[in-house]
Amino acid sequence: MRLLVIEDDKHLSDTVCETTRDLFEADQAFDGEEGLYLAQQNIYDVIILDIMMPGMNGYEVLTHLREYGITTPVLILTAKDSIDDKIQGFKKGADDYLVKPFHREELLLRLEAIVRRSVGGFREHTLSFKELKLNLKSRTVSIGEEAILLNGKQIDLLEYLMNNKNIIVTKEQIFDRVWGMDSSTTNTVIEVYISNLRKKFKAAGYDKYIKTIRGMGYMLSENGEDHE
Repeated sequence: MRLLVIEDDKHLSDTVCETTRDLFEADQAFDGEEGLYLAQQNIYDVIILDIMMPGMNGYEVLTHLREYGITTPVLILTAKDSIDDKIQGFKKGADDYLVKPFHREELLLRLEAIVRRSVGGFREHTLSFKELKLNLKSRTVSIGEEAILLNGKQIDLLEYLMNNKNIIVTKEQIFDRVWGMDSSTTNTVIEVYISNLRKKFKAAGYDKYIKTIRGMGYMLSENGEDHE
């Protein structure tokens, strides 16, 4: 899963990334403007957001995100511990609030709870779509009793589609999430991977659930209509 850490203290940011590395692949931003830009890509499962940053502070970042329709869960991480600060954070759209200094175990538990509420299956390390199962820990895929052999990027792509089932995701979002914004390849590779996923799922009749939305992107759709 993908985590965005928006924190101007590099040492603390590195500590958070190290603490969460068994659960998340993390990106870092060290000021509000950079954090807002990355968060707007809408490719993250959760965001850790500091409040006291130079330039654009965390409250402003959070306000802009919610105004832009970005619903990614946000955990505020800050030294500001008054009830008024907490109320302000929640009113602006935060999902949880953790005061510095904090215990690493508490950070992990809060992140786990946030993600479990938003996408489900976190504690069990399993995502489900009808009879399709993806075990995030073992990185294995099955439909019913049949194992489906997928490679690394195919699994990453399937995970992203399953986490956004019934939601259209654009090629740009898929590319940034699965291959990374700094990748030297191009997003034309996505068509190849979508095609390969459909081939892998065809025998079980699950290829029909991966829909191409012309001019927009792709969607894992529960209605099973033919893709365009």
